[in-house]
Amino acid sequence: MRYLSVDFYRGLTIAFMLIVNTPGTWAHVYRPLLHAEWHGCTPTDLVFPSFLFIVGVSMHFSFSKHGYANRTALLLKVMRRTALLFALGLLLAWYPFWGKNWSELRLLGVLQRIALCYGLASLLVLYLSPRKVFWVAIGILLGYWGVLLWGAAPGADPFSLEDNLVRRVDLAILGAAHLWKGKGLPFDPEGLLSTLPAVVTVLIGWQAGRLMQQLDSEKHKAVRILTVGGAIFTGLGWIWHSVFPINKSLWTSSFVLYTGGLSMIILALCVWVIEVLRWQRGLRFFLVFGANPLFAYLLSGLLVKTLLNIRWTEGGEKTNAYRWLYQHVFLPIEPYKTGSLLFALFFLIVCWTICWILYRRAIYIKI
Repeated sequence: MRYLSVDFYRGLTIAFMLIVNTPGTWAHVYRPLLHAEWHGCTPTDLVFPSFLFIVGVSMHFSFSKHGYANRTALLLKVMRRTALLFALGLLLAWYPFWGKNWSELRLLGVLQRIALCYGLASLLVLYLSPRKVFWVAIGILLGYWGVLLWGAAPGADPFSLEDNLVRRVDLAILGAAHLWKGKGLPFDPEGLLSTLPAVVTVLIGWQAGRLMQQLDSEKHKAVRILTVGGAIFTGLGWIWHSVFPINKSLWTSSFVLYTGGLSMIILALCVWVIEVLRWQRGLRFFLVFGANPLFAYLLSGLLVKTLLNIRWTEGGEKTNAYRWLYQHVFLPIEPYKTGSLLFALFFLIVCWTICWILYRRAIYIKI
């Protein structure tokens, strides 16, 4: 069984991810293409949870194809893939391999979180019944809320950037040198503790995949259930936001429900349009990314880092190939947000072209 809508949604997510990750300059970016500063949710904040959601959907189809009963073989496959994804994440952080100090290497990241979430979610669905998986998911979301509250220092805001338990756990286990410092202090948005609620995002996708398979001959019904369920999850997440803020960096439980619900609604829309209405024109652009999603992400990361590390001095100032391309090609077109977006779209097309060559030759790089 293969749903074209799942491949389309996966490709759409990767395409949007590449756009938001590669503006010509971070000084000029349209607001919807930026993450929320802390609490809240922008369209950009939907990208990563959408991808983890699709990982869960695909995980069910893959496991059911090989038979859930063959746990040993599936577990070995899961362990290999988890280790490979995590290693690739470390290599991407280390690239271009020279001038890097392992004692200061960031140990966590997007690929590492995908690896851990995929591995942990796989263990749950392979060894627990669907009912038990449901209760474990609820326990994780409620437990995470309680742990963040319990672990707060007296008088401190448990959901603040400086005092949250996620940061304190990472500092204690990994050390400040190995954490991301993009917010001005050591804090990793892909932290160890916040990986646990992110696992539930994968489990929501897994349950959506189960539903789609069970109602394969009744796609209209699947669309209705996904839409209603997604609306309920989104509403619950928004209500929970009043006491447990929606926050991608902390991957709060309200964020899990809110984005998981929206992902279900988007998937329902894709199934309705593509599988039910059979409207499949213009899908190829996104199917190209959907066929090799993790390769596309790795490719973009390698290209960006390569351009940033091609450096020289121009007019007495240091520059690099990434900045030079933006300043000499796209900045003259429009010096502000539109020019920055045009650079991102150009970069998207470059990555798409390479992926299209693979797609045309039916080359699928399994990671």
